[in-house]
Amino acid sequence: MPHPTLALTGVTGHVGGRVARTLADSGMPLRLLSRSPERAPSLPGATVVPAAYGDADQARAALEGVELLLMVSASESADRLDQHRRFVDAAAAAGVRHIVYTSFLGAGPDATFTLVRDHGATEEHIRAAGLTFTFLRDSLYADFFAEVVGEDGTIRGPAGQGELAPVARADVARVAAAVLTDPAAHANRTYQLTGPELITFGRAAELVTEVTGRQARYVDETVPEAYASRAGYGAPDWQVEAWVSTYTAVAAGELAVVSDDVQRLTGRRPLDLRQVLQGQPD
Repeated sequence: MPHPTLALTGVTGHVGGRVARTLADSGMPLRLLSRSPERAPSLPGATVVPAAYGDADQARAALEGVELLLMVSASESADRLDQHRRFVDAAAAAGVRHIVYTSFLGAGPDATFTLVRDHGATEEHIRAAGLTFTFLRDSLYADFFAEVVGEDGTIRGPAGQGELAPVARADVARVAAAVLTDPAAHANRTYQLTGPELITFGRAAELVTEVTGRQARYVDETVPEAYASRAGYGAPDWQVEAWVSTYTAVAAGELAVVSDDVQRLTGRRPLDLRQVLQGQPD
């Protein structure tokens, strides 16, 4: 059975790029959308087309003839939600029928983690546009933990003893590829993509030390301490609030979810944090 015309965004990033390579290896023809076409991967059967989320006319032209679209959420910015809405509108105008969107656990207007509210609003906009959807609600990326250890060997934030089941980017990409290969089976479905076990930030720091040899420890800050420790970065207020609310969402139990969706959709047990730190994403 022929596959519908398929376009992917985020192809210069970890998740979108891995999905593109997986599908290209299986022989699927692809249209790769990128705001930096020169950075897009060169893959067999793939055509690279310039497209930016914030440029509605360019996006609509890039999506003409596309039926199925992987929409990897845009980079964090103050206007990300506006960019998403313009892109969804362009997709609908171009005739896209089904959007597979990388969202986040608990997406909705009442989420503690501020950026998750944007994901919820994007989901609602996709629904309101009358498009078939598949929402991949990811937990925090397991790949993130080695990156947040400061020069002083600490992971700092007000997460308390809150737990989460971080998911590997590789597993998110595997799920996305499975969905895009058989989209009708996943029409109007929402999946929760998590790792296999709940851990605290303290345990995450222990694993970083055990696996990488780099000394790491978790410092449980108060919320005022968290804002103060990030003040020196010179980041805008919305970004600092996003950083801090990542931890307070964990403290509130909003990421304390373990789902079997990764295993059901890929046939593989999701990678745990130890495996990710050991470099076992494939």
